[in-house]
Amino acid sequence: MASIPQDKSNGYDGAAESFMSTRNPRIGAATVREWSHTLAHDSSILDLGCGHGVPISRMLIREGFSVYGVDASTKMIAAFRKRFPNAHAECSAVEESEFFRRTFDGVVAWGLMFLLPTDVQTIVIRKVARVLNPSGRFLFTSPKEAVTWYDALTGRESISLGAELYQKHLHAAGLNLVGEDFDEGRNHYYFASKPYERGR
Repeated sequence: MASIPQDKSNGYDGAAESFMSTRNPRIGAATVREWSHTLAHDSSILDLGCGHGVPISRMLIREGFSVYGVDASTKMIAAFRKRFPNAHAECSAVEESEFFRRTFDGVVAWGLMFLLPTDVQTIVIRKVARVLNPSGRFLFTSPKEAVTWYDALTGRESISLGAELYQKHLHAAGLNLVGEDFDEGRNHYYFASKPYERGR
């Protein structure tokens, strides 16, 4: 008996139309914009779980950054490509993507991390650390508390590792947790950076 293919989009391909029609385009944009101003104007930014690109990728592109989007939903990435034909886009699960085989000045994972299983979250943190340039910045959202709940759109389990464990995994990957914040939608942000290593 053939096995059922795993849904790498964590249910979001099936919920794509509902997500795209209900995603508040104001939530998160201002916080990510403020974070982006810590990067050089011509920086390259990897948007993990980019969805249809609104509002995060759209704002970053308008700010002049070179954006590379990765999302496992075929419907979402099709909408992203239609909206931003000049941006780079890949339909892939973040844990399987080769991240365009390049490095980045910044990486964003808005609304993604907690959708992933615990072990995959740690894999993604390590992968992000490897593709960040020295002094690069990493932003992701997940609750401050270690908590499990069910996603309102997909009904699937969501898992936050909590601030203490996220900091531990960031440190193990060679990243520093440099700040935390909340936005107008009460989304909790983790801000990490990759140290600049001077020549030995």
